[in-house]
Amino acid sequence: MKTIIQLALDILEIDRAVQIAKEAVKGDIDWIEIGTPLIKSEGMDAIRTLRKNFPGHTIVADMKIADTGSLEVEMAAKAGADIVMVMATADDSTIKDALLAARKYGVRLMADLISTPKPVQRAQELDRIGVDIINIHMGIDQQMTGKTPVDLVFEIASKIRADIAVAGGLDEQTAARSVEAGADIVIVGGNIIRSDNVTEASKKIRRSVDNPQLNQAKKLDMDEEIRKLFMEISTPNISDAMHRQGAMKNIKPMLNDTKMVGPAVTVQTFEGDWAKTVEAIDEAKEGNVIVIYNGSSHIAPWGGLATQSSLNRGIAGIVVDGAVRDIEEIRKIGLPVFATSNVPNAGDPKGFGEVNALINCGGQKVKPGDYIIGDDNGVVVVPAERAYEIARRAKEVQKTEERLFDEIRRGGTLSEILKLKKWEKQNDSYCQDTSMPGISLLCLL
Repeated sequence: MKTIIQLALDILEIDRAVQIAKEAVKGDIDWIEIGTPLIKSEGMDAIRTLRKNFPGHTIVADMKIADTGSLEVEMAAKAGADIVMVMATADDSTIKDALLAARKYGVRLMADLISTPKPVQRAQELDRIGVDIINIHMGIDQQMTGKTPVDLVFEIASKIRADIAVAGGLDEQTAARSVEAGADIVIVGGNIIRSDNVTEASKKIRRSVDNPQLNQAKKLDMDEEIRKLFMEISTPNISDAMHRQGAMKNIKPMLNDTKMVGPAVTVQTFEGDWAKTVEAIDEAKEGNVIVIYNGSSHIAPWGGLATQSSLNRGIAGIVVDGAVRDIEEIRKIGLPVFATSNVPNAGDPKGFGEVNALINCGGQKVKPGDYIIGDDNGVVVVPAERAYEIARRAKEVQKTEERLFDEIRRGGTLSEILKLKKWEKQNDSYCQDTSMPGISLLCLL
């Protein structure tokens, strides 16, 4: 039996959703899911529009029904849905009522296990009630912390008769693993809809689910995956993922086309005192980034000799809240170095300060082990305890931007594509309060 690929259109704008779905259909996807954000944005018109544009495809309405099961199934079915989604956490009375309506209007019912406390037990209960499809779904926020739905597929597949769908950040590898685990339906959203080539991304998923044995990539450990993700994304992506936080102030790259990723070894020192900065080289491990607070843009605690020493030790890069010198040697060596300025003069090795203390660098607190990422835009610091989550969220930001770039290259403008005016805050009281910063501009728009 051919594995079904379901495209999850978690998009706000109906025009963009239709265009992306058209491109995905060329890549051989089977079902089209109207995601909850699109339903909340456009209502039942989203279902009607997708039904009209794709008369030969199965349309799934992710209504996330939690109550009034019969009414909401009826709404979605009459608008053109073939499958309607109900929350697995809904009361049994709601599930049964929804199921009766589904039978009445000739649609199928899919139950979404997202955030269900005992998913295996609940899947068996829903199967006994008669739900057609059980969706083993790991939510976006859960995915960002490293959780995956694939292991649950293995656990549930042998225990129920209903068809099994799986969703939650699936890519080529995890889609293939899901099929081998027993999934009948693979639901893919971000890795298709945020691609700069939706058709090709869809084809890759198609190939992976049709030939799962060919997509068994080596699983990276957590640190390897964090480093890999941060190497693939930009510091603006990371800043966006952190809600515009984490960027160091006044810290600039001393080399062009540079990239640096690694956990921090921190140094607290004083103007021009370079003893602790070079001692940190011996304490750092391969792949670390040395982060220095020096406090002066006129006396350098770092230069060419220290940079060469760091290269020998496999250190990933240097960040100095202060000046560096020997800029020609640093550029020849090629190790990423970031600082506030470059000057000729250095200080003396007095030995004040401390290695691996909590410091403030570029206006950001940095602890030993925090991830430091630098590129031509500057430097951001990511707390160690959130590194994996932020890396995953930043990767999603990157995918979204790649898709937007693709749409803009076709002739649109950013404001047109995002429908900015439609989504601006509408409240007349704001326009009356001219004391609020930026409000006059907002009202003019």
